[in-house]
Amino acid sequence: MTARYLEVVRAGALTTVQDLGRSGHAHLGVARAGALDEPAHRLANRLVGNPEHAATLETTVNGCAVRAGCPLLAAVTGAPCPVRVDGRPAAWGAPVYVPSGAVLELGRVTAGLRAYLALAGGVRSTPVLGSRSTDLLSGLGPGPLRDGERLPVGEPYGTPAAVDAAPCPGPPTELVVPLIPGPRADWFSPNALRILAAGGYTVSPASNRIGLRTEGPALPRARDGELPSEGMVLGAVQVPPDGRPVIFLADHPTTGGYPVIGVASQDSLAPAAQAAPGTPVRFVPVSRSGARAATAATAARCAASSSAAGDPAAR
Repeated sequence: MTARYLEVVRAGALTTVQDLGRSGHAHLGVARAGALDEPAHRLANRLVGNPEHAATLETTVNGCAVRAGCPLLAAVTGAPCPVRVDGRPAAWGAPVYVPSGAVLELGRVTAGLRAYLALAGGVRSTPVLGSRSTDLLSGLGPGPLRDGERLPVGEPYGTPAAVDAAPCPGPPTELVVPLIPGPRADWFSPNALRILAAGGYTVSPASNRIGLRTEGPALPRARDGELPSEGMVLGAVQVPPDGRPVIFLADHPTTGGYPVIGVASQDSLAPAAQAAPGTPVRFVPVSRSGARAATAATAARCAASSSAAGDPAAR
């Protein structure tokens, strides 16, 4: 059987292999990792007929270019960007055929940060603790792509989606973050949540896969010092000594000693993955029931997009 592979022609600023992450290992100090924009990752896989857990390539800002070592079916989602096959324009958000030897290029994003490249069969890098994801904090999984590297590609799973284009939310012009206060809100002064909700924050250029850092007003503390190290969850909003909140993303540490003023709702994390430096950030303190309602509404929108991606009437 002919080997199926990709050759990296241009690795780009940061291109990594990502799937849905390695859950269930936080007690060992291993974060989940995985695609930062999960809906975009899942959609790209559906477009080429993969299961949602298949590994994709996550690019950052200026894309990447790969040469097909065999005929491939590909799809690009996430941040909008030009897609080309051997220099000719190709579809974004739809299945694209790439002949053997052709170069598939994802150009610089026109909005947002991260694009996702799915290939029928998925990227078949060696799994570590049940996942093929790159974890930049721990170093688990394959390293960021390098020029000249070859990546194995699996056999196609099934029939690709019969669509011309699939609906996909655009990158945020303002990042709205529903926030459940706690568990350490009492470490801050009584007006800290009001300051947080009043706005004035933007995404910092120092943000990465570990966390979205913000620039804006410092949150005043009611208690000094550090906490004993305690567990950190995905979406925890930690406040370091400079007083500016940090939203923990997929490669976050599993423990930390700075107080967590609240936890961001899960539906805000995919937009956070696409929020470019300078994007305004608005924290909205909510109750747990309010966060559940927001998550349910997002799930309904995602279900509608999933139906459209698989609807034969959308051909």
